[in-house]
Amino acid sequence: MVEPRLKTDIWVKALIRRCAVEAVFAAVVRHGDNSSGSTLVKVNRLNGSAYVLTPARQMSGEGIWIRGTGPQDVSEADADAYITRSISYDPDLWVVEIEDREGRHFLFDAVEGEGSPSS
Repeated sequence: MVEPRLKTDIWVKALIRRCAVEAVFAAVVRHGDNSSGSTLVKVNRLNGSAYVLTPARQMSGEGIWIRGTGPQDVSEADADAYITRSISYDPDLWVVEIEDREGRHFLFDAVEGEGSPSS
């Protein structure tokens, strides 16, 4: 059975609001399809390094986020290159950038390699 999905534009607004509540800047840097576009989350540490999270599915079908740019932070240029490549495969893609020196992502869903969702 397919689980109902929140429209992407509503989900993105909720993520940005959650960041704002924590006094962290977040913005849409690329607007994709309002209803069904996938979303990448770039976390910019404001020191020249960043990482990009991309959605995936576990074997159970449960949603999870993975570090598309690898387990370690990369240069901001490398993160942007990853995003550019992803957009070339999926023109409906959204990109949200979060600027946080601590590297927090504020996602409710689990991120591969982390114990629990970020707060």
